[in-house]
Amino acid sequence: MRAAVYDHTGPAREVLRVVDIERPEPGPGEVRVRVHVSGVNPTDVKARSGQVPRPIDEFQIPHQDGAGEIDAVGEGVDEKRVGQRVWVWFAAAGRRWGTAAEWTVVPDDQAVLLPPTASDELGAMLGVPAMTAHRCLWVDEPPDGQTVLVAGGAGAVGHFAVELAKWTGARVVATAGGPDQIARARAAGADPVVDYRAPDVLEQIQAFAPLVDRVVEVALSANLQLDLALSGPNTRIVTYSSPEPEVTIRVRDCMNHNVDMRFVLLYGVPRPALRAAVRTITVALTELVLTELPVHRFTLDQIAEAHEAVEKGISGKVLVYLQ
Repeated sequence: MRAAVYDHTGPAREVLRVVDIERPEPGPGEVRVRVHVSGVNPTDVKARSGQVPRPIDEFQIPHQDGAGEIDAVGEGVDEKRVGQRVWVWFAAAGRRWGTAAEWTVVPDDQAVLLPPTASDELGAMLGVPAMTAHRCLWVDEPPDGQTVLVAGGAGAVGHFAVELAKWTGARVVATAGGPDQIARARAAGADPVVDYRAPDVLEQIQAFAPLVDRVVEVALSANLQLDLALSGPNTRIVTYSSPEPEVTIRVRDCMNHNVDMRFVLLYGVPRPALRAAVRTITVALTELVLTELPVHRFTLDQIAEAHEAVEKGISGKVLVYLQ
């Protein structure tokens, strides 16, 4: 099969190469998926660049997420799964068989049935972004009826966070930058969308809700003071990213607001919580709650360009097409 691989970390054009390698076979409890579309996430480019280094077992095929069709199953897996359209998550987590290849092999439960109403593109966008959004919203308690602030509501995680929160009946305010991203967050269902660059961003949010119950935070180092100004004793600030690796927290400020702070990295989330995310996302897909982000298409031979697009912060979703 054709696959993108790297055997050491570094810049995309220096370490990524497309090669012909032996197609993997599914072991016990595994399925093999013929990949149609592979989704590229920031976590994938961080692993390849060495920014967040992970062990490499001889070689690494990148990308955690994708969509395709099961064409073989291992021992102990129902043979009726052959032919199912699926979305794949954590394909490269502790394994060499990421989705940037014509085939991947994953544990049975990491290939999830894709409803006929969902496109391969949408399937390849789920995984890391939608499951991160679920964790940020459901950690400790579901968001039903809460008031939720989604920072970066036009990004991949923010997009799915807005849609999932609205689906539960939450009131949702989102921030975004620029007309296109504001329109995208609004289309996802956010009640108001506020330009985070506006000088009166706090006042605009408070006109909708003086305090919020939960913050889904993409940029803690930039937004902490805004988040605290919107926080009360029942508020949880749940962070999954920050532009700066270190954040200075004034303890008294946090105490004054009696705020809870949670941090989310999907790779450390307990397996039962990941399975709960998959179940919720599956129902949301069936009910047509989740929608696609704008697509930027690349071929496997353009794998380096695809990674560079993500590194540059391109708006929308970068997808690599295998079939």
